[in-house]
Amino acid sequence: MTDKTPHRSAFHKAEESSEFAKHNVSTPQTRSGAYKLAFQDSDFLLREDLRPVRFQLELLKPELLLDEANIESMLVIYGSARIPEPGTADGLEAAATDDVARTIARSLKAKARYYEEARKLARLASVFPPDADGKRHFVVCSGGGPSIMEAANRGADDVGRESVGLNIVLPHEQAPNRYVTPDLSFQFHYFALRKMHFLLRARAVCVFPGGFGTFDEMFELLTLIQTGKIKPIPIILFGREFWERVVNFGALVEEGVISAPDLDLFRFVETAEQAWAIVTEFYGVAAP
Repeated sequence: MTDKTPHRSAFHKAEESSEFAKHNVSTPQTRSGAYKLAFQDSDFLLREDLRPVRFQLELLKPELLLDEANIESMLVIYGSARIPEPGTADGLEAAATDDVARTIARSLKAKARYYEEARKLARLASVFPPDADGKRHFVVCSGGGPSIMEAANRGADDVGRESVGLNIVLPHEQAPNRYVTPDLSFQFHYFALRKMHFLLRARAVCVFPGGFGTFDEMFELLTLIQTGKIKPIPIILFGREFWERVVNFGALVEEGVISAPDLDLFRFVETAEQAWAIVTEFYGVAAP
C-alpha cells in the first residue's frame, strides 16, 4: 500500500538507500569498491583527496549533537593530564626510584589540590539553570582525558549534570574518562577542529597548570582575543606561582613583544569560588 502521508521530501532518506543497496546479487560489479555508496565507503572517505570533507564532517558532527543537546554555552577547563588525584598523590613519591623522579613526584603532589579545585568549579558551573528557551549555559567541557580533565567531568557528575569531553586520537592509547557524558563524548582526528569546538561555545576558559597541550590551547585563545578575532571572555589561570614561574609575562612586556594591557586578558586565582565569581561578575548573572 502506498504511503500517502505528506513528507518533507519525496526522496528516500540515506538510511533507506543504504538498505536498498544491500542485496544478494554477487557479481564482479557489485563486489567492486567502486560500486559502494560513497558515504559507506570508508576506503574512499579516507583518501588524501577527501581531507576537506573529513574536516567538514569533524566540524559538523559535534556541532549538530551539541545543538540537539540544547547546549548554548560552555565553561571550558584546560589542564594537565599528569596531576594526580589527592588520594593517589602519595604513591607517586613512594614509587620514585631516584632524586630527579622524587623531585618531580613532590611537585606533582603539591599540585594535586588543583584536581579538587577543578572538580569544585565544575560543580558550581553545572548547576547554572537553563534559560527561558531551555538552552543550557556554562556546561562543563574538558579534553576528555585523565587528571584535571577527569576532575572537570567528575564535578559535573557529582551534581547529576552532563558534561562534554573532546578527546583526540593519539599514537598511544587514550580513552575518555568515565565521567564524561557518553552522548557528549567526542573523538577528533584533527587538533584544529578540536580546538575550534573548545571555543565555539566557550563563555569562560579556566586554565590549570599543564604542559605543551595546555600552553598551546591557552596561548591560541589569548592570541585570538588579543588580535580581535573573538570577543573577550574570562580567561582564568589557576596557580599564580606556577604560571609566573614557567612564563615570564612581565619580560614579554619589557621585551616589547606584547603590550602591558595584554596582561589584563587573564586573571589569576587559587580557588574555584574565586574563578566562578569572576565568571558571574563578567556576565552580570547571579550564582545559583
